[in-house]
Order: sequence, then C-alpha cells, then structure tokens
Amino acid sequence: MKFLTEYMTFNTKKRHEFINITRDVDKVLQKSGIKEGMVLVSAMHITSGVFVNDAEPGLHKDIEEWLLRLIPEGHDYYHHRTGEVNGDAHLRNLLIGHQVVIPVTEGKLDLGTWQKVFYAEFDGQRSKRLVIKVMGE
Repeated sequence: MKFLTEYMTFNTKKRHEFINITRDVDKVLQKSGIKEGMVLVSAMHITSGVFVNDAEPGLHKDIEEWLLRLIPEGHDYYHHRTGEVNGDAHLRNLLIGHQVVIPVTEGKLDLGTWQKVFYAEFDGQRSKRLVIKVMGE
C-alpha cells in the first residue's frame, strides 16, 4: 500500500466561498501513481468543510441560502459569549462536514458525471489549510 499526503492553503477574499478543488485533488492523485484506492480530502479547520456536488452556480446559491436560513448570522450563539463571533461558521461545518472520501478506480477519481469536489469556507479572509491523502496501490 502506498500513501501520498499534500496540503493546500486558502486565504479567501470573502467570508463565505465554495471553491472547486477537483483538479487539485486529481493532480495529487496523478502524482501518487496510485491506480486503485481512495483519496481523503479533509478541511483542517472547524469553520470550513468539504463536499461533493454539482458545479452549478445556482445550486451553490441555494446551498448558501439554505445554510443561512438554518444557521443565521448575527444570532446570539453561546460561542459568541467567549468573545468569538463565528458560532455560525462552526455550526455550518457540522452540516456540510469536514471531509470526504473519493474512490480511485483505474487511476481516476471515481466521481459521477456532474460530481466535483469543493472546499467550503464559512469564516474566511484568513489562512486555512486542507489535507489531501491518497491511499492505495
């Protein structure tokens, strides 16, 4: 079994962003030389996440509005009583999730026709990291 680990750093311009990282994940897979296995993609911060879905901008707007309805900004979250102001971002991480596992088959990401991998930022405008770990043979 072989492994390859690489890191990506993000410093988003906005507080909320969805960034398509499918090509970046595929580059790490190709570098690994692994033909059968899996890729773990994991946000290394508790106010960001990773998800797999369509790259359609209207859907991303729907996801953003859904998250804002479920977890509004400006609410009096208990976390804010510690002096922090990003309680909403922590909760969005719990809904979206912080990692995904993607199968690798014949040296390719085994994604569906419209599936892409996204980094989801919920408390941006500062440096954050993500780990990509390829495992297999």
